Amino acid sequence: MNDHEELTYVYAVVRDTPRLRAALGDIRGISGSAPFLLRDEEEDPGPGHGSAQAVAFVAGRVPKREFDEPTLKDRFEDLEWLEGVARTHHEVVQLVARHGTVLPLRLATVYQNDARARGALSAQRRAFTERLTLLSGQSELGIKLYISPTRGSRSGGDTATEDAASGSEDAAALSPGKAYLRRRRAQHSAQEVRYGNAQQAAERVEALASRFSTHRVRHPAQSGALAGPEENVLNDAYLVPDERTEEFRAALAEAIDDVDGVRIEVTGPWAPYSFAMPAPPADPSPPDAHTSPAADPSAPADPSPSPGTSASLDGPAP
Repeated sequence: MNDHEELTYVYAVVRDTPRLRAALGDIRGISGSAPFLLRDEEEDPGPGHGSAQAVAFVAGRVPKREFDEPTLKDRFEDLEWLEGVARTHHEVVQLVARHGTVLPLRLATVYQNDARARGALSAQRRAFTERLTLLSGQSELGIKLYISPTRGSRSGGDTATEDAASGSEDAAALSPGKAYLRRRRAQHSAQEVRYGNAQQAAERVEALASRFSTHRVRHPAQSGALAGPEENVLNDAYLVPDERTEEFRAALAEAIDDVDGVRIEVTGPWAPYSFAMPAPPADPSPPDAHTSPAADPSAPADPSPSPGTSASLDGPAP
């Protein structure tokens, strides 16, 4: 393999405008390559000749030795490399989003050359155009609800406190078995209270979303290192008109301020990662086009949203 061979890396789909073309000149993408707009016409119109009606890929050049399909399978096991690529991909998409509507594509979407990429763009041009129109003037907010794993919340109670309140002499008289059952009942009761509070908070979030957002995508609740010591019980993405994102944020914080033991986390506004095109039933891309293995290509600083993961719209938020 020639060490200087390059592939065409695609970040996102956008409308081709002079403003966006000018903005791309100020950034560097993956492997230090300057992103550019790639249209499906035989010849690129050149700087300053973009059309608001035309769709284009935001593309770049990457070395084949790092991004061919066999190499990528190994590279995605290298967390340091993956973090760097994911961060740069995310930064390019976010910058593009500041200059117009964007449809982020999956991390490491790569084509053999520009001609292959143009073919894929042409095959889906109508669908891309429709989705760009749908998402125009809107951004994504990520909303997570967490409940505390501790037993010291005001509503949940603390088993040690409860034992003391019931009388230290009475507690001391209990057999080890009965003391264990008492603790288990107290823990179960506290857990029921916490989940009840989380349900109340989720209902308030949905009621607000019906006023502020246009669409919702539900993501699986996070667990393990992504959730930390708390339990993630809600992980939704909402599509919100740009002029209402800050108002929505403020309303969310106020809505659950009095709900004990539940924490809300609102991230964004993001490019509409969760509202990208759903996977087609058959891959219209040429056989040599490939994408990354299944992975969470999230911006390393914040695991939500997941750049490039695609989800269909599920209709207006309830």
